[in-house]
Amino acid sequence: MSRNKEQVQERSRVPLGASYWRLWTSTGLSNLADGVFKIALPLLAIQFTQSPTLIAGLAVAASLPWLLFALTAGALADRLDRRKLMLTANLTRSALLAILTAIILLDLGALWGLYVIALLVGVTETLYDTSAQSIMPQIVRRDQLSRANGRLYAVELTANQFVGPPLGGLLVAAGVALGFIVPAALWLLAVGALFLVPGSFRIEREQKTTLRFDVAEGLRFLWNQKILRTLAVMTGVFNFAASAAFAVFVLFAVGPASVMGLSEVGFGVLLTASALGAFAGSFISEWAESRLGRSRSLALTIAGGALFVGAPAITDNPYVLGGIFFVGGMLIMLWNVITVSLRQRIAPNRLLGRVNSAYRLLAWGTMPLGAATGGLLAHWFGLQAMFGIMGLLTVALLGLMPILTDKAIDAADVES
Repeated sequence: MSRNKEQVQERSRVPLGASYWRLWTSTGLSNLADGVFKIALPLLAIQFTQSPTLIAGLAVAASLPWLLFALTAGALADRLDRRKLMLTANLTRSALLAILTAIILLDLGALWGLYVIALLVGVTETLYDTSAQSIMPQIVRRDQLSRANGRLYAVELTANQFVGPPLGGLLVAAGVALGFIVPAALWLLAVGALFLVPGSFRIEREQKTTLRFDVAEGLRFLWNQKILRTLAVMTGVFNFAASAAFAVFVLFAVGPASVMGLSEVGFGVLLTASALGAFAGSFISEWAESRLGRSRSLALTIAGGALFVGAPAITDNPYVLGGIFFVGGMLIMLWNVITVSLRQRIAPNRLLGRVNSAYRLLAWGTMPLGAATGGLLAHWFGLQAMFGIMGLLTVALLGLMPILTDKAIDAADVES
């Protein structure tokens, strides 16, 4: 038996601890609430308007805080107790939905009010998610991070994508108010589980600084840390390509005039394949990282990601695409577990909130640009040409792999 395999088995036998599983439970409940809410809100909105632009505006309002507030959220996560920030975020979300429920029951609703709720819930999401990623190294040991993150991603994915959306549809069908009462209650239950995690999770500060200084310090650290900077750029490019491809994939897949000719149900089943792959990937990531090494694992995920976004350029067979989406989802999860765990190891704990938020701003800020570009390229050159272009763009990321050698990654890990 190899030394690496022995080390993995030894780590797998060490319990993650009660505090971790309480955090895991709270995260699962919180993501279940997210999954219900993201379906219930547009289902309520269509009672006020049938305009695609106005309905899409809800998604813009919900995601806008990641562009406007992410860096501030990271600075707050490094200034304040991270657990208390998560508690405050979920209490606020629950209160917002309680207000919305009252408005619905009193028949006082209006579309502009849904925009306000979506925006405010989005702000609390930046606080919760940034703090949740930053608190992990304070909950488990450094050598347990890959396993801990993998298990956490599994429950997030299951609750947010598998259980939450269909539950949200059923609740709204039974009564619109139920679609908001239930997630409000789930966020309160998440607060209860997290409240049982003992200890303080505030980082001691040596000197007083301004919020602007804190944000700039986090940005400087990310920019000066070559490994993390490269990973952030690569994630941003892949998210650009994936957003471009999947913003218009529905036109390729659904309806009698489309290339694939799927029904709406068939389309949903096809996309579920990637979520199933990601779920499986959350359990094998630690093993794959150990057996293949981090550099080889990352290179493999890039190749899989290129096939993931570019496959519709070469096939319209739903079974073949379903298999590719499953493998792609699994490899994307491997990328996430490795990069998030590495970020948690490399960034000093006092900077982790700011580094997380700066990284996500760079990695996620490309998504709306990608969606717009995908639409334009599909209009100019056709859908399959656009898929091919995005697949080649993803393959080009392999050109940055010489920076991400195991030696360089290990050196950055040890220096931290």
